[in-house]
Amino acid sequence: MTIPEKYDKLITGVLFGIILPLMIAFFLFIFAKGDPNLSEWFHRVSMAGVKTQIISLCVFPNVLIFLLFNHFDMLRASRGVLGITILWAVIVFLVKLF
Repeated sequence: MTIPEKYDKLITGVLFGIILPLMIAFFLFIFAKGDPNLSEWFHRVSMAGVKTQIISLCVFPNVLIFLLFNHFDMLRASRGVLGITILWAVIVFLVKLF
């Protein structure tokens, strides 16, 4: 069994689709100007009105993971990433709406 066959599971795509944006958000928080704590950072992002832009920026790497899985013919994992990316898009829409 090759590596792509071993990890070609829906749960692999779902995990990558959830964990990667959270990691990107963590890096954005770590490299934020002014060394804020987490609640200050959320408040600053909220007051600046860039919540949807931050979420979209964090979710963008999912496209790269989707393309990588697709390149290696890992279609089940690609389906998982795509499903979670659509869920993130719904979250962005709801945040923008409210």
